[in-house]
Amino acid sequence: MASHITSQEKDFSQWYLDTLKIADVFDYAPVKGCMIIKPYGFKMWELFQQEMNTRMEEMDVENACFPALIPESFIMKEADHVEGFAPELLTVTRVGKKELEEPYVLRPTSETIIYNSYAQWIHSYRDLPLKMNQWANVFRWEMKTKPFLRTSEFFWQEGHTVHATEEEADTMVKDALDMYENFAEEVMAIRGIKGRKTMNETFAGADYTTTIEAMAKDGKAIQFCTSHQLGQSFAKAFDIEFTDKDEKQKTPFITSWGMSTRALGTMFVVHGDDKGLRMPPKIAPIQVMIIPVIPKEEHREAVMTQVEAIKKTLKSDGIRVRIDMSDKRPGFKFAQAEVKGIPIRMEVGPRDLEKNQVVCARRDISTKDSYDIKDLKESIPELLEDIHATLLSESEQHLQQNITDVFDIEGFERVLNEHKGFIRVAWCDDAEKEKEIQQKTGATIRCYPFDMQDQVTGTCFYTGRDATHIALFAKAY
Repeated sequence: MASHITSQEKDFSQWYLDTLKIADVFDYAPVKGCMIIKPYGFKMWELFQQEMNTRMEEMDVENACFPALIPESFIMKEADHVEGFAPELLTVTRVGKKELEEPYVLRPTSETIIYNSYAQWIHSYRDLPLKMNQWANVFRWEMKTKPFLRTSEFFWQEGHTVHATEEEADTMVKDALDMYENFAEEVMAIRGIKGRKTMNETFAGADYTTTIEAMAKDGKAIQFCTSHQLGQSFAKAFDIEFTDKDEKQKTPFITSWGMSTRALGTMFVVHGDDKGLRMPPKIAPIQVMIIPVIPKEEHREAVMTQVEAIKKTLKSDGIRVRIDMSDKRPGFKFAQAEVKGIPIRMEVGPRDLEKNQVVCARRDISTKDSYDIKDLKESIPELLEDIHATLLSESEQHLQQNITDVFDIEGFERVLNEHKGFIRVAWCDDAEKEKEIQQKTGATIRCYPFDMQDQVTGTCFYTGRDATHIALFAKAY
């Protein structure tokens, strides 16, 4: 099956499409720029939601649901917001043959429709903080698309919180980003870089945007998530006010933060190899695939009795396990499990039963070992934990090995063309020069890393002026 997958070195983009198609994660939709998420892919999203809901509940964030149709007048209320999204908006103007009095915009994001309701719900400091999250599909008309990484319709969660003070909102922005970092590492085995976006890259209408930037196997950057401090602009646009403890009317501060199906795409390009996907166990739809090996019919009963017993034991511990009972050859089943990225492939045959053992193949490092059947209740969870740790370690190693320090534009262009990855530079925070570099090279500033800003010295690599920030440039998805 891997023979049908283009190698990453030959054509990474084609590898990506081949892998997701053969792994049965998605299919192409009859709508431009959209995709169909098939059951194997959607199960990943369901597990994603479960893990995220647990983390948001710990932050006292509650789920809600708002309309997908947003009055156009709402979008127009915040000038920077409408300017940022105008090229991507899809607008409904007619029902049947009747023109609508006011057009509706298909949700590109939900700040406006949510904050219209917040204005009716918030009156006093006792109503704050208000913390809600919405799981929804979003529509943004994209010219160049790639499944999961950039589509005209995608799924996401969007958190929206309101706070009495700027300090409380700043803390929320940080807490949301920390939650995403924990999720990336503990669930998706991805190590990223936390930082602040430049004003050119800041969410439309926000005071500032924070991000986690990951790195794909091909050296391109990919934005894993964002967390925004919206300040008071949206609150003022939608007349959100509250009476504080001093009985004065005040304008609150708002945050929004989100992560989408793009995070699944990030996981695919961070962990995948030439054999297909490599799924982190916590988000793998199938954690253990049991493949019965039955060379002769006389072996069937003994093998299947043991296979069913193993499945029952593992399922009782919450492990997602499946038995491949298809009539395909074992070699095909092995290859199919590999391309789907199933963390553990368990082979059970008559020879194994004679030794009271099974053979387990690890997808992450492509090794096979025998395990005693009586110990599977302990050994399989341990193995899954080790697989996760290995993927996370590889992600971190790949990230760190592909950060290159550059001190002039010549070195910048050389690294960008020959090495890829993140380019770390001293920078002067010039928005126009930032655009100029992007136009010349296709690279953008991914972020100002939080843990590197105390290292600012010398002059900007591009202008020669005094440096104000350490910036990470890269070509990106």
